[in-house]
Amino acid sequence: MLRSLTFALSIFCSMAFASDIPENTLDIGKVSAQGKTVTLLGKGVSVGDNAPNFKVVDGNFTPVTLDNYKGRAILISVVPSLDTGICSLQTKHFNEKVATQFPAVVMLTISADLPFAQKRFCKAENIDKITTLSDSVWRDFGQKYGLIIKDMGLLTRSVIILDENHSIIYKQLVSSLSTEPEYNSVIKKLKTL
Repeated sequence: MLRSLTFALSIFCSMAFASDIPENTLDIGKVSAQGKTVTLLGKGVSVGDNAPNFKVVDGNFTPVTLDNYKGRAILISVVPSLDTGICSLQTKHFNEKVATQFPAVVMLTISADLPFAQKRFCKAENIDKITTLSDSVWRDFGQKYGLIIKDMGLLTRSVIILDENHSIIYKQLVSSLSTEPEYNSVIKKLKTL
């Protein structure tokens, strides 16, 4: 019951913030949910861009920005909600199979879940090698990276890799919300760092 209430509250809060955000024209038609194309909101980013700085919160509602990771390569795993099956699998995969292979790379999972829901998930699933961050407060990450799903208030499933200078060197928008990312191409790119 608490899990369902937390998820519903997270969606309600997220939708309230998304009403004034322009559509992402860079990634039109690239993502679907249940066979229907979804509209993404925000600016959007491309490989080769300097990664926009963003402000999210950690499990204690402490602000975290991209600047916190200066000089570090970063993998950003973006999920709609940790309380769903595919998002859980994606997060566990990066925690168990990828983080150990690339200890020099900062591994982040960002979702619109509220921080206390993220903490509960990480404790229950033994997520200890990646950092979960919430975009539920300012929606700053979703807006700057063009990843907010219109009328859902969630972030679309994606993987973004930044080099040490925080240039975007890899971007994978997963075309269907109901599928996991293509992990092999992520690992191949991480090996180039």
